[in-house]
Parts: sequence; C-alpha cells; structure tokens
Amino acid sequence: MDLADKHELIIGGGVAGLSAAADLARLGCSITLVEKEARLGGHAAQFTCKAAPDCVRCGACAVEDRLRRVLGDGRIRVHTGSRVLSCAGPSPFTLAVAADSGERLTIKADAVVLATGFSPFAPSAKPYGWSRLPDVVTGLELERSLRRDAEARRPSDGKPPQSMAFIQCVGSRDVHLGHPWCSRVCCASALRMARLIQHRRPETEVTFFYMDVQTFGRDFETFYHQVRRQVRLVRALPADILDNGDGRLKVTYFDAAAGASAEAPFDLVSLSVGLLPAKDAPELGALLGIGTDADGFLHPPAAGGVFLAGTVAGPMGIAESIASAGRVAGQVAALLGGER
Repeated sequence: MDLADKHELIIGGGVAGLSAAADLARLGCSITLVEKEARLGGHAAQFTCKAAPDCVRCGACAVEDRLRRVLGDGRIRVHTGSRVLSCAGPSPFTLAVAADSGERLTIKADAVVLATGFSPFAPSAKPYGWSRLPDVVTGLELERSLRRDAEARRPSDGKPPQSMAFIQCVGSRDVHLGHPWCSRVCCASALRMARLIQHRRPETEVTFFYMDVQTFGRDFETFYHQVRRQVRLVRALPADILDNGDGRLKVTYFDAAAGASAEAPFDLVSLSVGLLPAKDAPELGALLGIGTDADGFLHPPAAGGVFLAGTVAGPMGIAESIASAGRVAGQVAALLGGER
C-alpha cells in the first residue's frame, strides 16, 4: 500500500491525535496536525506517572512517547494555537485554518481525523465547595499537583494531608445533570493516585467514596485486592462538604451499614470529575457534517473520509484512546489505499 502521495489533517493534539499522526506517518502519509492550545498533549500530558513503585499501566508515559514521535517526524507538520474555520468536501477536503498569530492557512487533505478530546466537568454545580473551599480539588488538579510536587499537598497551606478522600462520579452517572454515562476512567485514576500517595507518604489515611467500582486492566483484581488493604472503601456518595472550623473539611454521607447519616473530617478532598463532550465538538461536527449521539458526543460518520479518534466520540482512557487512534489510522490507510 503506497500512501506517500496522501495527506491527512488531524484536528486535536491530545494523545489520540498524536497517536493517529504517528501511526499514519509510519504508514507513509504526510500529516498536518492542528491544535487550538499553545501546547500539544491535551489533558493527558498533565497526568503523573502512578508507579508505586511498579508500573500500573496508567498510560501517562505514553503521552510523552507520542510527543517525541510526532515532533521528531519530518512528515508531520504541527500548528498549535490554530483553529479550523471551514471545510469544503467531500474528499479531497479544502480547509481554512486560522492561527493565533493571525496567519491564515489553506490545507488540502485526503482525509480528516477529528481528535479534539473531552471537556472536564466543572463541579461548581455540586454541593462540594469546589472553588470555594481551597482544599477541595478535582482529580485533574490533583494529577497536576502530584506531577509537580511528587506528593499530595493542601492548596491552603502547602502541607501534606494526614487524611484525604476521593469522591467518585462527580458529574457523571448523574441523571439530574443530564449526564447518565459512566466516564470509565475515574475509578482507575483515583485508586492509582490513592496508592501512589500512600506509597510516597505511608502515614496518609485515604478514604474512597464510590457508587460502584469500574473494573480496568487485565490485572485489576490483583491491584484492587492490594488497594483494599490500604484504602478505606465507603460505598456511598457524600451529600455535602463543609468547613469543619478547624482548618479541615467535614464530609457528610449516609452510612448504609449503620443505617444513619455520618460525617468525617479530612484535610484534602479530590473530586473525580466526569468526562463531558468537548465544548467545540458541535461546531466542528457541523463543519465536517457529523452529528452527535444522545449524550452529546460526536457520532462516528458512516463514510466520507472523516474519522473520529479518542474521547471526542465518548469517554475512554489513555490506552483506549491510543487503540482508537490506531484503528482510525488503519481505516484511513484502507480507504486511501483502495483496500477494504
């Protein structure tokens, strides 16, 4: 299959877009990658390695690997700080792209891969005090903190917490918000961070509040058995988080075993926020002739040279996003190479 004369446009420079670019370039295509942010990598580039001490296959290192492959491949041209303004098709497509610098580009592409990722839920609509209580953070904020400081620290005073809680399903599996779907990655991320925090600071007491645990990975049962010995698991979603009056946070919840309301103090609380459709997904979908599903994620087109990779089509983790990009690269190659 000779794809040396084929050119693809990839919209989105997160892990799915980077993976699709690297895979298609390896097949011989030339690639233009357009990313609206100033940097590549998306949300996953801010994740910390969660080896504690052994690798737990969180995928954080895969992002750096894809970045190196893309930036080191002469067949891939990258435009950061850029947006697609219009698209005329079908294949070959003619796309107008605007850069923050004011430059305007016209790009012709035999296929377009849309990999614009997701938007994290902003938990200000939940009664947990996020943005009001400094020591209530999102899982993404905790990821960035652990990447920067190596150990968990309270934003209020910079001290490591003696006790902390992880709360699951914040903004997902919530019919009242219109978000009935599972975000698929929250349990894995929170449990891996819990184990990492205790590995680096064994005296930290960790409580994990959950509705039920989404399984993940081939070694989940072994990992889960280890975590249960270190982390207190409470099958309940807290009702509220208040200032305890002593510099700590008071978490209230229903204790099913006791059949009564309960409360517990914590130094730090992490909210596992849901994965929502990317904010610009409807606009880009309209430009490319793609609709949305019942949850608002873009619906994979049946044909026409436009492809979806990663979380733009629905919640998934890093490994799934990379696999999704690999499948898309194969589909693009088959289409442009005249093979089924």
